[in-house]
Parts: sequence; structure tokens; C-alpha cells
Amino acid sequence: MNDLPSLLNAAPGNSTAVIIPETGTAITYESLRRQVNGMAEDLAGIGIRRGDRVANVLPNGLPTIVAFLAGSIAGTAAPLNPAYRFDEFCFYLEDTSAKVLLVPPEGAEEARRAAEHLKVPIYAVQMDDKGYVSIVGAPKRVPFDPPSGDDVALVLHTSGSTGRPKRVPLKHKNLVVSCANVAKTYELTAKDVSLCVMPLFHIHGLVASTLSTFMTGGTVVVPNKFNPMSFWRTVREQGVTWYSCVPTIHQLSVARLNEKPEGLDKLRFVRSCSSALSPVLMEKLEKIIQVPVLEAYGMTEASHQMCSNPLPPRARKASSVGPGTGVKVGIMDEEGNLLPSGELGEVVIQGPNVIEGYENNPEANEKSFTKGWFRTGDQGTIDAEGYLHLTARIKELINRGGEKIAPLEIDEVMLTHPCVAEAVAFGMPHPTWGEEVAIAVVLKEPQTEAVLIEHCKHHLADFKVPKKIHIVEKIPRTATGKIQRRALASAFADGQK
Repeated sequence: MNDLPSLLNAAPGNSTAVIIPETGTAITYESLRRQVNGMAEDLAGIGIRRGDRVANVLPNGLPTIVAFLAGSIAGTAAPLNPAYRFDEFCFYLEDTSAKVLLVPPEGAEEARRAAEHLKVPIYAVQMDDKGYVSIVGAPKRVPFDPPSGDDVALVLHTSGSTGRPKRVPLKHKNLVVSCANVAKTYELTAKDVSLCVMPLFHIHGLVASTLSTFMTGGTVVVPNKFNPMSFWRTVREQGVTWYSCVPTIHQLSVARLNEKPEGLDKLRFVRSCSSALSPVLMEKLEKIIQVPVLEAYGMTEASHQMCSNPLPPRARKASSVGPGTGVKVGIMDEEGNLLPSGELGEVVIQGPNVIEGYENNPEANEKSFTKGWFRTGDQGTIDAEGYLHLTARIKELINRGGEKIAPLEIDEVMLTHPCVAEAVAFGMPHPTWGEEVAIAVVLKEPQTEAVLIEHCKHHLADFKVPKKIHIVEKIPRTATGKIQRRALASAFADGQK
């Protein structure tokens, strides 16, 4: 098994592949395969060939899954965030050399306008009342060339949080290996039911929640969006055994709870990834839902998962993303030397799920690959048991007079104050020290800046204590829940909130 068609063909045809909770529609693997192959033939009829980019701006749901798989099989899938604006769509459509754009029957005006501006053909994707997905107005279907493991199945962009977004070409074999790593880590079987609340234009939702479940013949429940008011009802009614999301969604899911919701007997574990999970939130989650909360570490360049805390009886550690999961993980200094256990440095990885290089970007590749290792840009240490502890994005470290401060450490201290709901530390320009520590906080209840600073003084060395606390209504995040520290710092530097 080294391509997505073989992954999709692994399950019995009469097993349930996808459930749409809003309508109760259940799609079998036989139906899913038929729909995917049919749309791949539609795309071939439109003129898509191996390597051609098939962009889509579809909301979460069965149409997105079918369009992604069909695009990856007939050509190369290039899903985009439906919330982008005109200029962003122009950039991504042009940067990926999109040959076609798939849109919902209604809406997506900004994407449509960008495609028209670039003369990219537009086709609507519809779903009938029986849950069958197809392309509206596609020409006569023609056979498509089946992909190989070395063909690029999916092209995504880095978040751009540390510079211009880079194109990440993920081959079929990269994705299949990553899915196998996820399935092995969490002992997924055909009995598992995954709830996908992450967006399907992002690697987290595609690989962890969806493709890994398909590989093991399980069922994916796909609501059209995350709704904290109906979340636990969906978990209960659909017999969900696990779900994976970012800490923001975890926080919203338990915000109104003091005890475990009824009817969660089938829930085995909960996974957290794509942003740091604070020990405070982890403890609260486990106390309320009474299943293991497993923090994982992933990135687009590794086809998602690299590390994860394991299932019991093995230990799960707060403030750690666990050991490598089918991936070699090391710590490297600036000169490219691997460091021993306990030493602080840059996290580097190796494995068949890792890309061979960014697309058409030799400068980025020269900086990102050293002696066969991919440099993640994250700083951390590996403890004696092989568990990775992340401390910061290297470009987000606060440099106060030569002292390098990891903002995550300050976040975690501030979050232990009972009045603080969210906290994000960052560096602000200072005429003497170069940078000084500042932090933005969202409060659960009113509190003064002086009290919060005093709280930090009890837990942090003086040079790490924030000198300025900005009380805000919300923390800026990407569409996938990643905190935008640099954007926050820039906003306050410009005198904005």
C-alpha cells in the first residue's frame, strides 16, 4: 500500500466510511470509492492529468472528501481555505498553477472572482439528497491514469508565520506512511469512529482524522463545522471513539462543563495537535471527560504526525509531545551537530513521511535540510525516555539582552492564574535590551495588570517576567488554530489591538 487508491480500497465495501451528522446520511466504502473514481473520471474529462493542480474551496463535508481524493488521484489536490480573500486566492491559485477550481453550487464569490481574474476554469460540486457527490456540467467521463507512490497527491502551503508561504508537495507514499504511523500510535481499527472537526484544507484534518481512519476501515463523522453547543451530543449519538483537534477547540468543548457528559462510554482517547496544549487545559480535559488526552506534534512537511504521547499503559507527559512515531527525531545545534539527551537545540526529523524538498525553492531547501535531516524550526529537548519537549519556534524566541526566552514557558505560568483563560507571550522592541517580554491575555474575570505581573514574579526569573500585559478580547490565530505570535507583536508595535 503506497498510494491513496490502495488505502481507500482496504476496507470492506459494505462498511460505513462517512457519516454526515446534520442529515444522518451514511456512506459506505463502496459508495465512496465509486464517487471518488467517478469524479476522478470527470476531472480527466475536463483535461486534468497527473501533476495538474485541482484547487477546491469547499466547506467540510463529504463533497470536500470526495473532491480531495479525486483530485489527488486524477492530478494533485490543492485544497484552499474558503475564508481567504480575493488577493489571497489570486496568490494561491497562481502559485500552485491551478488548472481548475472546484466550488460549492452557491457562494465562494471571492474564490470565483479570483479564478475568473486568472482565467482558471470553475466547476461546482454538488451533493444530492442520497449523499452522492458529482461535478456539475463536467464533460464526458474518461479514464484517468492511476497514480504511483511517487506522484504528488497533495500540495499545501506552510502557514507563512515566519515568512512567505512555501509550497509543500506531499507524495502518495508520504501520506500513506503518515497514516500508518497514526493508526499504529492509537491502535485504530475498523471499530473506531473518528469525529473530524478540523478543516479539511489542512493536513491535520485530512491525515489524522480522515485518511488514517479510512486506512483502518473505520468511520469518519464529518459535521459541516465545529459547534460547541452540539459537540457532545454528536459524540454520544454517533458513538465516537476518538477525535483530534487544536487546543482552542478543546477549550471551547469543555468551557461549560463541570462533569463528564452522559453517553461517552465508547470514547477511548482524545488527541491534541497543531498548537501547544497547556498542562492546565490537559488536566481539565482529563478530569472532565475521563479519558487519556494525548498531545501530538505534526507539521505539513512531515505529512502531519511526527511524535505523540502514547496510549496507556505507557506514560503520557504534560508539556511533552511524546516520542517519535515511526519518525527519527533528533536535536541539532546551529553547526549541524546532533546533541545528546537533555541538550537544547533545534528539532530535526527523518522519515519516509518527510518531504524531499519544498517545490521550486532551492534557497529554502538549503536552509531546511542538513546532513539528511529536516530542520523543523522548533526548539526543544529530548528527555532520557525519548520524549520530545518543545520550548519555542526559534524565530519566536525573545532575545532580552542576549538571554533567549521561550514564550511558551511564560504562557504556561500565566495560565495557572485562575482569572486567565488564554495567554500569549511575545517580544517587544526595547531601546536597551533589544527586546522585552510582553504578553496578551484573555480573562475569565476582571483582574489588574499588577496582580498578574506579581503572579509571574513568583514563578519566573526577573528577566522573564512580562513588563507589559495587554488585556484583549481574543487571541489572533490562523484558520487551523495556530497562535500568531509575530502578528500579535506587530499589531501592538503598531499601537493596535
